Amino acid sequence: MNTILKQAGLHDIYAKIEAGERISAEDAERLYASPFLPLIGWLASRVRERINGKKTWYIYNQHINYSNVCTNLCKFCAFGKEKGAPLSYEMSIEEIVSRIRERKDEPITEVHIVGGLHPDLPYNYYLEMLRAIKRERPEIHIQAFTCVEIAHIAKIGGKSIEDTLKDLVEAGLGSIPGGGAEVFSPRIRERLCPNKLPGKDWIEVAKTAHKMGIHTNATMLYGHIETIQERIEHLMALREAQDETKGFLCFIPLAFHSKNTQLEGISQTDGVDDLKTIAISRLVLDNFPHIKAYWVMLGQKVAQIALSFGADDLDGTILEEKITHMAGAETAQAMSRAEIERLIRNAGFEPVERDTLYRPV
Repeated sequence: MNTILKQAGLHDIYAKIEAGERISAEDAERLYASPFLPLIGWLASRVRERINGKKTWYIYNQHINYSNVCTNLCKFCAFGKEKGAPLSYEMSIEEIVSRIRERKDEPITEVHIVGGLHPDLPYNYYLEMLRAIKRERPEIHIQAFTCVEIAHIAKIGGKSIEDTLKDLVEAGLGSIPGGGAEVFSPRIRERLCPNKLPGKDWIEVAKTAHKMGIHTNATMLYGHIETIQERIEHLMALREAQDETKGFLCFIPLAFHSKNTQLEGISQTDGVDDLKTIAISRLVLDNFPHIKAYWVMLGQKVAQIALSFGADDLDGTILEEKITHMAGAETAQAMSRAEIERLIRNAGFEPVERDTLYRPV
């Protein structure tokens, strides 16, 4: 193996990984440029198994996208709509509770809630949403509102991020999902989402949550107009923030889908790029406990292979996911517990059902 690694020019990176040393941005760039995909996967799998063994986590969860009305209208988004536009919608609290009630007999442990930046929904709408869900299912963990949404809700309420988070937690918030990170590069944000919370502010919201004991996830939307260097800078910024707060639970690379967006026509990422990105994320983010292969965006087959490229989480059962499917995803809307466990076992790993905080159910 040493000979193969030397021939591939990856022996020094392997030595760092075996010694528990960090790889650099330059190392990550070399890995992206390398044609030796199986070797990159093997390196990442060594780190994956050091952290999580053969365990592969999944969750029995439900997704609710409460509104797609949004003031940002990012060029890469097929979900957000102007208020009053065709296909725009907003859910009342009663409608949200009805969705929860419909599945009350299922062993759901998490409800995952994200939406657009609605210009008119009042501050109390978000608090009452959480309270109403908790009244209906007191035992359920609510993972809700990206860092971008948290900043928006704080602005609506005229409050600080910290005070807003205190109110949301008191109402029932358990943790924060990782969306809205996109790519932190100011160049990308200026070109694709100029109205969106800047990357540095996204990190500050996450760090504020962490310091209050609220766990969050983190994402990266890749495969549009970003450079490899901008991907790596994004990963490095997350690694630095995690060194400071240790509050990120999981990193989720999100493969871009262009259909129905202003970037329609950009080719979808291929399997090599998807697997490299999973693997390099695992190698760079040595302080993140989990890397997710989000099957909704990757497809079930690539997500299954990604378990041998550093990923240790397949997300969950899901239902009614709208954001990716409005951008043309052809994956299923949901998977059963049996389907997820079959994928994991057939890949040679051990399925473990978890709650949001990665405690076995």
